[in-house]
Amino acid sequence: MASTATITHRKYTAQEERVWNQLTVMMSHFHEHFKREFNSIYEMADGSFTKIGYSLPLFLRQAQQLNSHLTMHHTIEEREIFPILAKRMPDFDHNVEGVHLKSHEGIHDGLEELEKLVKNYRVNPSSYSPTEMRACLDGFRQVLFEHLDQEVADLKGENLKKYWTFEEIQAIVSRGF
Repeated sequence: MASTATITHRKYTAQEERVWNQLTVMMSHFHEHFKREFNSIYEMADGSFTKIGYSLPLFLRQAQQLNSHLTMHHTIEEREIFPILAKRMPDFDHNVEGVHLKSHEGIHDGLEELEKLVKNYRVNPSSYSPTEMRACLDGFRQVLFEHLDQEVADLKGENLKKYWTFEEIQAIVSRGF
């Protein structure tokens, strides 16, 4: 792989620009879904889930699914995607306290708290507290949303061009990420 000091770029066709931006488009799709899922849970946490026909167990299942989806997504990123990107992009490198892995820690702390609450409410439904649920979600909302947006920004073609050649990005994209 070329070092960042030797990377030179030419003018790219529209099709090539789509290759450069494929990672950000894919990541944006997932991240916007997570934001909608989070916001839906947050909105219904006040108990209004009953107005759309949800029971508490169904609402809690939706909260648990958010937890599972984000955990799975971050696990895939940390094991499959970040190690490749970290070869050139320090923000993805766990050895230098990359910003993305650091924010994953804050998100996982929030998800662990959410999991504890959901388990407690399943065992003792009468203990459900809209205030407590929203406080939990508020506790990691900012780090989650900022992280999701920053990752998408860092994967834009214009940023990737600072670190990679077109052929290298093509190879990364062809791996299915």
